[in-house]
This record gives sequence, C-alpha cells and structure tokens, in this order.
Amino acid sequence: MLSLVDLLRRIESGALTPDGAFRLSDEAIAEREGEVGAFVYLDPNAKPSGRGPLNGIAVGVKDIIDTAEMPTEMGSQIYAGWTPRADAPVVSALKRAGATVIGKTTTTAFASTDPTATRNPHLPGHTPGGSSAGSAAAVGAGLIPLALGTQTGGSVIRPAAYCGTAAIKPSFRLIPTVGVKCFAWTLDTVGLFAAGVPDVALALELVSGRPMPLNAPAKPRIGVVTQDFAGVPDPAAGRALERAALLLSQAGAEIWDVKPPASFAEAWEAHGTIQDFEAKHALAWEYDHHRDAIAPNVRAALDAAQAITGGAYDDARRLANRARRDTKELFAELDAVITYPAPGAAPRGHGSTGDPRYNRLWTLLGTPCVNVPGLVWEAGLPVGVQVIAPFARDALALSIAQVLERAHQGA
Repeated sequence: MLSLVDLLRRIESGALTPDGAFRLSDEAIAEREGEVGAFVYLDPNAKPSGRGPLNGIAVGVKDIIDTAEMPTEMGSQIYAGWTPRADAPVVSALKRAGATVIGKTTTTAFASTDPTATRNPHLPGHTPGGSSAGSAAAVGAGLIPLALGTQTGGSVIRPAAYCGTAAIKPSFRLIPTVGVKCFAWTLDTVGLFAAGVPDVALALELVSGRPMPLNAPAKPRIGVVTQDFAGVPDPAAGRALERAALLLSQAGAEIWDVKPPASFAEAWEAHGTIQDFEAKHALAWEYDHHRDAIAPNVRAALDAAQAITGGAYDDARRLANRARRDTKELFAELDAVITYPAPGAAPRGHGSTGDPRYNRLWTLLGTPCVNVPGLVWEAGLPVGVQVIAPFARDALALSIAQVLERAHQGA
C-alpha cells in the first residue's frame, strides 16, 4: 500500500518529488484498476496542486460526496451525469491542504446495500464490503494513499477490515456531512481510509482542523467487548480479537473483559428503525418520482420503511439517547475498548457487501472507531480489530490503535 506519511517524508527529504508521488498512483491505477474496479470516474487531467502539505497526494472520493469538477452519481442511474456546482466542505478541506482528487470511488446505491462491481484487492472472488467499497479497495490495492468514505451502519470500518486498510469513523460530525447525499441524518458519518494509523491520524488532523497527537497513556486501560447481542463471529474474528488483547497487554496495557450496559443491546436493535425512518424521508423525492429506477435492495428497504411510524422512530431515538448517556458507564474506568470490526474475513462472492452487525451500535453512539488491519489472515484475507474511544476522543482512539499496530508489526 502507499503510505501517506511515508510519501510526505520522502517528498520532504528530496527523495521524491510531488510529481513522482502522484505518478506512483497513476502507475498503480494503470496496473491494477482493471482488476479491482475501485473507481467510477478518473480525472484524466489530475495533477499535483503545487502547494500545501498534501501536494503530490492523490485522493479518492466516495461517489456520494459532492465534487464540483467531477460527476457525483451516488451509485444510482437517477443521477447519471450529475455534476454539482460545489465541492463538499470535506473535499474543499483536502484541496486546501494541497491534495488532488484523482477520481470518484464506487459506492453502493445511495450508500446502502446493493453491491458494486468492485472486487476485493486481496482475493477478487470476495466482496470488498460496502458501501464505501471503492475507497477501501483503492487504498487496499495500493492505488492511492488516501480516500474518503461514509458510514451509516458499518460502511467505513467493515470494508477497511475486509480490504486490509486502516480507517477511522470519527466522532459524529467531527467531519461535516454537508454536501454528502443523506441517508440517515443522525447516523451518517464521513470517514477516512489510509495504509496505516499514522496516515489516518494525519489526514484527520488536516481535514478536521484539530490536532491528533498520537500520545497513548503509558498503561492504557482497554476493555474487550464481544457484543454478544450481535451474534457469534467467525473463528477468525475471535482469533484477531484475542491476538489484539495479547499484543496490547504485552505493550503495557491493562486488559479487562467488559460487559456493556443493558441499554446497548436495546440501542443496537433500534438502529434499523432510526436508519430506515430517516432514509424514507431523505430519499422521499427519489422514491416518489423514480421508485422503479432505485436499486433493488434500497427500494425494498424504502418500501418497508413506509410503515415505520413517527412514534416508533421517537421510541428508538429515546433508546439511542439512553445508550449514549450510558457510554459514560462503559468508559468510566477505561481509555478504550476493542471489538470485532466485522464477523470475519470478507465473504466469498459479490451478491452481498457483508454484515454490519458489529458496527452499527458504535455508529449510533457516535464514538470514534479505528480499524487496525490484518491482525490475522484467513485463507489469504485480512481480519482486523476495531478500537473505540469515548466521544470526541478521536486522538485517543488513534493513539491506542497505533500502539496495537506497532505491536503487531513488531511481533
């Protein structure tokens, strides 16, 4: 993979020019894009910006995020050829930092569950995950050093785990969602994919305008959460979580087995009600005027969502708010928790994007989540671990994730 931090160090030292760094992405795309299919649009005129700390860095943008100079088609024929008048603020932030948007990465229709044509960069017969399939696969295949995605259920952390990249789903609204096609306004979160944790941290610092120092506590207190209410994972996911706990312990952390508050299971159940009720409103125009053109999975979900009442939605929101309050209980004596980022390795086939059941609670809670990739490998596919810290403690989540990543690389 192309490391953002490594490329910038080489540019700073004079070992690589910004043009040379950008050319690495051009060459990798020419070599592997036909196999992976991570992009729906590539800018033939893209070149380094000539300014800023990210000069020479090629970035991919998920195709539900507005770009003024490129189509934003949202994975749907309804928006074929649509080009917005303005960049989304997160895209503007990247451009102000000097990055160059090289293209738009594939998304499931409206960032839901209808699979894209993108293939897993490690084994093309397996899914790359969704809905940020193209962003995860582009970074995992070494095509680009940085990509934007979004998560409403599990669409940053899960594909990152499947494709073997680092990624962060930041605290809710740390990155603005203005200019991002809405699916569920209380859940949608913009996230970042990169080769390693320091790469993600640097990108988040530049995009959010907040410092992200990687200074973990000398003896961090880490809870292991298995999310029993979400079902039993595959053995590979269990092995990855056990390995993460062992590596963190060897690195000086205190490891505790933790049972989450009872409200978490209720909130986990409530996620679908909140998501689908909001989606039926967010996509009301498309549903009313272009229902037959909506991709099958989204259309079926919207059909079912018409029956969700405002009262049921309000009840689900109350459960979510109770669980958010109870995160104080979970983190009262902990710096972070670790859990599964996905049920296991990427499933075979392309008829599904995988299961977000280990992600959706943390999306609902709004906590920062970081995927640490490839703790174990299962038949040629990476299986990672998810590091979660309290709300607005994104730097802490990244710091502990870096401790784990370094321990894994040094083992």
